[in-house]
Amino acid sequence: MLLEFSQYLENYLWMNYSPEVSSKAYLMSICCMVNEKFRENVPAWETFKKKPEHFPFFFKCILEASLVENDSEYSLHEQTVLLLFLDHCFNSLEVDLIRGQVQQLISLPMWMALQPKRLEQELKKTPKLRKFWNLIKKNDEKMDEETRMRAYRERRFLSQLIQKFISVLKSIPVSGPISMDKVHYCERFIELMLDLEALLPTRRWFNTVLDDSHLVVHCYLSSLAKREKEGHLFCQLLDMLKFYTGFEINDQTGNALTENEMTTIHYDRITSLQRAAFAHFPELYDFALSNVAAVDTRDSLVKLFGPLSSRVLHQVASHLCLLPALPEGQDSGHDKEFLLELLVSRHERRISQIQQLNQMPLYPTEKIIWDENIVPTEYYSGEGCLALPKLNLQFLTLHDYLLRNFNLFRLESTYEIRQDIEDSVSRMKPWLSEYGGVVFGGWARMAQPIVSFTVVEVAKPNIGENWPMRVRADVTINLNVRDNIKDEWEGLRKHDVCFLITVRPTQPYGTKFDRRRPFVEQTGLVYVRGCEIQGMLDEKGRVIEEGPEPKPRLKGDCRTYRVFLDPNQYQQDMTNTIQNGAEDVYETFNIIMRRKPKENNFKAVLETIRNLMNTDCVVPDWLHDIILGYGDPSSAHYSKMPNQIATLDFNDTFLSIDHLKASFPGYNIKVTVDNPVLQIPPFRITFPIKGGKGKKRKEEDGNEEKSEEAKTLIVEPHVIPNRGPYPYNQPKRNTIQFTHTQIEAIRAGMQPGLTMVVGPPGTGKTDVAVQIISNLYHNFPEQRTLIVTHSNQALNQLFEKIMALDIDERHLLRLGHGEEELETEKDFSRYGRVNYVLARRLELLREVGRLQESLGVPGDVSYTCETAGHFFLYQVMSRWEEYISKVKVKGGKLPDVTDVSSFFPFHQYFANAPQPIFKGKSYEEDMEIAEGCFRHVKKIFTQLEEFRAFELLRSGLDRSKYLLVKEAKIIAMTCTHAALKRHDLVELGFKYDNILMEESAQILEIETFIPLLLQNPQDGFSRLKRWIMIGDHHQLPPVIKNMAFQKYSNMEQSLFTRFVRVGVPTVDLDAQGRARASLCNLYNWRYKNLGNLPHVQLLPEFRTANAGFLYDFQLVNVEDFNGVGESEPNPYFYQNLGEAEYVVALFMYMCLLGYPADKISILTTYNGQKHLIRDVINQRCGNNPLIGRPNKVTTVDRFQGQQNDYILLSLVRTKAVGHLRDVRRLVVAMSRARLGLYIFARVSLFQNCFELTPAFSQLTARPLHLHIVPTECFPTARQNGERPSHQIHVIKNMPQMANFVYNMYMHMIQSTRHYQQRLLPPPAMIEEPETTQTEETEAEDEVQGMQEDAKEEENKVGEEMVKEGELKAAEVDEHRTMPEHPGRDSDSGDSEPENETEK
Repeated sequence: MLLEFSQYLENYLWMNYSPEVSSKAYLMSICCMVNEKFRENVPAWETFKKKPEHFPFFFKCILEASLVENDSEYSLHEQTVLLLFLDHCFNSLEVDLIRGQVQQLISLPMWMALQPKRLEQELKKTPKLRKFWNLIKKNDEKMDEETRMRAYRERRFLSQLIQKFISVLKSIPVSGPISMDKVHYCERFIELMLDLEALLPTRRWFNTVLDDSHLVVHCYLSSLAKREKEGHLFCQLLDMLKFYTGFEINDQTGNALTENEMTTIHYDRITSLQRAAFAHFPELYDFALSNVAAVDTRDSLVKLFGPLSSRVLHQVASHLCLLPALPEGQDSGHDKEFLLELLVSRHERRISQIQQLNQMPLYPTEKIIWDENIVPTEYYSGEGCLALPKLNLQFLTLHDYLLRNFNLFRLESTYEIRQDIEDSVSRMKPWLSEYGGVVFGGWARMAQPIVSFTVVEVAKPNIGENWPMRVRADVTINLNVRDNIKDEWEGLRKHDVCFLITVRPTQPYGTKFDRRRPFVEQTGLVYVRGCEIQGMLDEKGRVIEEGPEPKPRLKGDCRTYRVFLDPNQYQQDMTNTIQNGAEDVYETFNIIMRRKPKENNFKAVLETIRNLMNTDCVVPDWLHDIILGYGDPSSAHYSKMPNQIATLDFNDTFLSIDHLKASFPGYNIKVTVDNPVLQIPPFRITFPIKGGKGKKRKEEDGNEEKSEEAKTLIVEPHVIPNRGPYPYNQPKRNTIQFTHTQIEAIRAGMQPGLTMVVGPPGTGKTDVAVQIISNLYHNFPEQRTLIVTHSNQALNQLFEKIMALDIDERHLLRLGHGEEELETEKDFSRYGRVNYVLARRLELLREVGRLQESLGVPGDVSYTCETAGHFFLYQVMSRWEEYISKVKVKGGKLPDVTDVSSFFPFHQYFANAPQPIFKGKSYEEDMEIAEGCFRHVKKIFTQLEEFRAFELLRSGLDRSKYLLVKEAKIIAMTCTHAALKRHDLVELGFKYDNILMEESAQILEIETFIPLLLQNPQDGFSRLKRWIMIGDHHQLPPVIKNMAFQKYSNMEQSLFTRFVRVGVPTVDLDAQGRARASLCNLYNWRYKNLGNLPHVQLLPEFRTANAGFLYDFQLVNVEDFNGVGESEPNPYFYQNLGEAEYVVALFMYMCLLGYPADKISILTTYNGQKHLIRDVINQRCGNNPLIGRPNKVTTVDRFQGQQNDYILLSLVRTKAVGHLRDVRRLVVAMSRARLGLYIFARVSLFQNCFELTPAFSQLTARPLHLHIVPTECFPTARQNGERPSHQIHVIKNMPQMANFVYNMYMHMIQSTRHYQQRLLPPPAMIEEPETTQTEETEAEDEVQGMQEDAKEEENKVGEEMVKEGELKAAEVDEHRTMPEHPGRDSDSGDSEPENETEK
């Protein structure tokens, strides 16, 4: 790791590599470095791309080394390293350099390795292949001998590697000592096979070669598979390999096979075996004449073929082209067990994948939860391989895509459940009582002992299923706990998931729990089963239904819950009890555990994925291949879509004609009107549409001259019709001057197809999103748009901006629980919108009453929407038509201007509008005003017509459903809500045409996919027309708590990131308006030419210096404090007291200068440090009104998507760089500040890190000691970059800064006199008494000008404080060790729900 960190590969190994110096040690070093880069999750192939000429030779050396039989040349451990390297190559097919080498190993010519009979059989199946095969043979004949032999070696490479593996596998004994190198080699080899099978480009020809080698049969019969301990992981990997070898896909075409096609393949295999038996083996007549269903189970096949000799079995296999034919009179070289297994495993009936999935329990049990191969501990090092699916670039079919995501999502949830169970159960302290029962010595908020548990209903199975339709049970607990905890238990809602746990502790009362020892044996945990709450029972034993009625108050502390158990799990447990005599799990439970509602939605999401797999999930044709990672990645770009729209109304996107011209550089703008006065927005633009098909790619490369026409835009200004005489009738307008890339993003979003917008920090992603939504709303009023984001906070930001645009709020709807946080008086939730509609209806009916009164019509027409409709038709329309007939142009002669006003029928109604309504200047102007007034009146009645359904639907639920399905045009929800509620939305008949996703690089792959399928297809097709994804894959990915799933399975890769890797075209926003240009330089190297918006250079706040600081950003070196740098009180819970004190001292300094505390945020890269800084703030200044608390103290990961003017950042680590090495985290850390960024770190460590060089080279160009200007108060008039007129002080270390701030504070107190609050003495005064004196005088000299008057007094105070400090030494010492904390600190998790995603 150290070698890799110091760029051994880049700066030495590959730089100097050439065929002449290539040696075993050299090859191994390069492979180890590449493997280490993959383990560390940093880019590995960049070096090779820069100097690619020797790579082919190097790769051939690796292939030769992998096949070496002799252990003395390359040990098995070294060969395992080579296997891992090859696996990384096969998984990096998107890199051209690698693909060029790998393709030769996995293309059609590799079929040379097949037996001749098998080859013939395969070529017969697909006639087209024979043509290609003959062509290959011809080309081979033209080659010279040496080239041909080299080509043959490459083609046979994988086949020979399989043979080598089989020989290693056979050398492992059934019992006795075993070389772990052999085991690891076998595990890595199966992993390589798995990865080859799980990608279509590698699987296409390889699957046949693998099948021909009978690798899976050899493995199942091997000694390693029979060894329970050493072979456990090997068997799990083997099961996965078996699954993929028989995957439901046509290898050649890549099409998914249906249930019927799979059955046909199975029947063909059996019947060909029956034909061979009938023709050549009289002893198998019975088998040959049986029907298929009678002979295709494993038992019947073993019964029929078991008695045959190995010679006969070999002959049967050779008739099926599975083995080469036996020469006359010779016996088979294979043992009988192998031959029998070969025939049986090939012909037995397989359970379909979907059936397997439907029979699978959704809740994890104790067997999975504590299996390290499936759910590894948090601290996975990346060394070994695991039995987990991987998410790479491509998937075999949609079923495979969903299945891998299903399994990983399930396991990630299982990991979180394990943490919760371990936490709750260990808090309850289960001990063995004297009488052999269980006694609980502690208590837990989230778990309670069960008083009684009974299964109350096992319903009959549905037709065709063998598990019960439902299983219900009653759980009774005694809630003798604090009221607030009792309320939490009583507040369990329908569908909340709980866990039933059985513990049988073996440790006597009073034994201490040791977190380092295995949890299961300490607590004696035996069983874990999941259940779903139906409701709490009342005193009569009935379920209390949820609803608006208040819940009944129950007496006493006993509460009984009715729960649903998992029917699949129940059936498995009961079968096990009956068949194997195992104990009944459901008689043993003694603990029930609940979880936090926000983290407890895994079951609903898993059910959603499972339902998707059971339906014909229809992804739009234009997206299908891109989602699987195949085909032309740009095929869904609007320029290639057949249904491109020529003319679009850009509404208020452009502020002027000049803005429009600047937005389309390289185009000729042709305006339909010549008069400059009329060239005002809004504009309709007609684009030249390229005929997407039939044109060569040359055009894109710019080899062909584009005609003038293709570069001309026709711009037509149009006037929005007058909406009425009231000021609120005027449409709200966009005020943002979009850049030309933002305009390109808006244009792409309005066209059909897939639009991907990469939005670096501060580039106005949300503004672009809102403008796209507004433009779609106005261009396609009949279409509905779904907005999906990762967090509620992002959704609320989006909504607040949407409300500022010209969108009727009756068409907005917000689903989920986050609407409470919207900073508006308006409620956009379902019921909030229903109430709005009902209130609006009354308001409009009052207006109708006023209109009726003004027209003098008798009766009560404003009673309902229906009566209002009749009134409009018979009274209002008739008057309007009569008016129009009077004032219309007759015979080409304009009527008198005054007629427009005098005949107008609604003067009295509009009496409350600004007067005069009619200007009387021109006939056209007044007619437009009159028509505007009528539009205002007409809109009242069209809205009432829409609201009529709300009169007919009586219940709130029906009304809210109607609103969702019919009324709302813009519906917003988080991705989690979409996953939870998919079933309900589809059942309601929810429909939408466009999806816009914000923060899409932070959303899990599967949670991005589900929103595409929240509606039923129409006539077998999806009605989805546009998919707009906005995100930034250079910032942090989705949070995955378990390192193994994050690194090994690549689960942190979002769909957005995968699309970028596959090569889907993106629009990269390229101008930021958040931060000073100097701060932007710290991260803009990561993006394609990211520049600054003009206001970043022009606005006073960006031009002014940061008061009290010489620099606008600085990296401050922090050395050990009291000989300690980073510390680790709990595993992975990193802290650094020196940095924490320094950061807080700087924060206090800023507040004393006058900076508002809420403009400062303190960030750090680890949870441990976050808790420590909060502690230091509480002790030093938290309750001090002169200083206060910063806006936030949190981790970088938590602060993504937020910003503040000044950021103080602590990087904590002093021994190893840790996870800041992930450049995405660095980008987030550097881009949160608008005006000032001050970083505290061990410079020597971070400046040597290759990945961080572009940022740290700029940071280290400035002095590494803090330069402050203490006499300059906030705000200052000094310009940024100007030398201050005041004296500059250089702070050498933390104790000096702490003293300085302490003295500065004391001086302020004494000079103001009005407020006396003692400050805790700075750390150095306690920790280092000798140095304190000198440092104090140093600090005093520095602030001499500030405190001449108060010198003597201050010294007295200082002495007092030192005495007081001695008394408090213990106290300060205490805060260095953290308050008790569970100690789980994943790299990117957080322990408290700060702006949590809605769950």
